[in-house]
Amino acid sequence: MIELHRVSKTYSVGPVKVPALSDVSFRVGKGEFAVLTGASGAGKTTLLRLLYRDDLPTEGEVEVLGRDVGGLRRSQVAALRRSIGVVFQDAKLLPVRTVYENVAFVLRVLGTPKREITARVFDALRVVGLSARAQAYPAQLSQGEAQRAALARAIVRKPPLLLADEPTGNLDDAMAAEILDVLRDIWTGGTTVVLATHQAGLAQALRRRTLTLEGGRLVKDEG
Repeated sequence: MIELHRVSKTYSVGPVKVPALSDVSFRVGKGEFAVLTGASGAGKTTLLRLLYRDDLPTEGEVEVLGRDVGGLRRSQVAALRRSIGVVFQDAKLLPVRTVYENVAFVLRVLGTPKREITARVFDALRVVGLSARAQAYPAQLSQGEAQRAALARAIVRKPPLLLADEPTGNLDDAMAAEILDVLRDIWTGGTTVVLATHQAGLAQALRRRTLTLEGGRLVKDEG
């Protein structure tokens, strides 16, 4: 499903080279729930960006869903991204569209038949517990509801892989617990999940495999 082999990523800030990841290797198998943890700036977001091909490694190989992401053509990158759901700390919902319309948007862009869109959207909203809010606008949602809507949007195409980058970072403990429950439900439905969080308590609460980054290096792989 996911395999990194001696991956490093360095950014240039003027004449200065800033390492974001250094010699990182690990594998996440199909059906796993892996938690990527570490302090802010440890390299979690950089690593996720490499997985959905928003960036390329400076050194090493990144393989996702059986494909070496570094060797993909533009059309192949688009195909890879259609197989990956991504959710961020900010829900990034379109403010002038309802929850239903936000979740349906990508399916409409892809030319999915209307009847199939309706079925898929309500299935995704059911999974995240948001069916009753389908006609609400983002401004009418709590932060937890907005994040659940973002999760529904991420899974509406039924991707085999979900990447979640600090999805509970803006939420209180109760709302964060709700999001973790939703992620568990998505995982038990057969989706491979990689969750990045700086909140060590969340990683402990999940009791799943935990990969810890410090200063861009993988220092622990537990569970």
